[in-house]
Amino acid sequence: MPPPMGAGPEIPRGTLLPASPRRWQDDVVSARRSSHAELSLADLRRRYVDEERPLPATVEAALRADDRAGARAILEAVERRRYANRAEGQRLRTMLKYEMALWDGGTVHVAGVDEAGMSPLAGPVAAAAVIFPRGARLPGVDDSKKLDARERERLAPVIRETALAWAVAFAEVEEIDRLNIYWAGLLAMRRAIAALARAPEHVLVDGRRLRGLTIPQQPIVKGDAKSLSIAAASILAKTARDARMTELDGAYPGYGFAQHKGYPVRAHVVALRKLGASDIHRRSFAPVRETLGLPPLPPWPEPDDSRADPDACLTA
Repeated sequence: MPPPMGAGPEIPRGTLLPASPRRWQDDVVSARRSSHAELSLADLRRRYVDEERPLPATVEAALRADDRAGARAILEAVERRRYANRAEGQRLRTMLKYEMALWDGGTVHVAGVDEAGMSPLAGPVAAAAVIFPRGARLPGVDDSKKLDARERERLAPVIRETALAWAVAFAEVEEIDRLNIYWAGLLAMRRAIAALARAPEHVLVDGRRLRGLTIPQQPIVKGDAKSLSIAAASILAKTARDARMTELDGAYPGYGFAQHKGYPVRAHVVALRKLGASDIHRRSFAPVRETLGLPPLPPWPEPDDSRADPDACLTA
């Protein structure tokens, strides 16, 4: 709140106030002192570009009257940030269209679910489910494949703190080899949904239909790029699986699991040929079978949504 009359400078109409009253007072007083002459351009850049404080209207007007290149650079940087914020706001509104349609229809608890780790040669497949409160907006949340590891690790705790409920589950290597990776991925997703502290009323699924699920569901092709809840689930699944593979690196040294997380990169294939297959390598995957001298498996039957999952009798 602005200070009472007589306790500080009057706020010019339209001035953008920083969150801190002290910062507000500093900014306005500084602006009143011969516009921004008391602050160097370096100080202004630090405040309004590096620290991303809101730019007060008085300071902005003074910068626009300043013909130095440094002043123009500050204004351009602030405008780029404003444009990026507007674009991110629009992206988030688009990412919430499925959730908003359900919320507007009276469905409160909408869960997004996704998996991670379908293509690695080793380790489990992970899945996560997330329920957000109505209107949740988390800048930066997107398909986990579009984000680097640092950004995923930054966003994961934000997702957990914002969500009404979240859960992560796994299908282990033995289940992958027995069921095949497609059905094991679905099993992990069903387990994540069952582990939610709040029962969802509707489930948004990335690309596939979960047979045996009694809750209404909506498969969305490339859902991790179209639904905020599914995108958030993809981040939690990916970070949880990465953490699990880093732990397994200590138990199975030499393969580089902490670096490549079991994916079939060249370094992993070289280590597999040199060391042989470990207990956590997927024996239903061709490169692992070749290393073990096992014959190729016959093709798995194509997934058929007209029949139940082969593991439908398994409990979550």
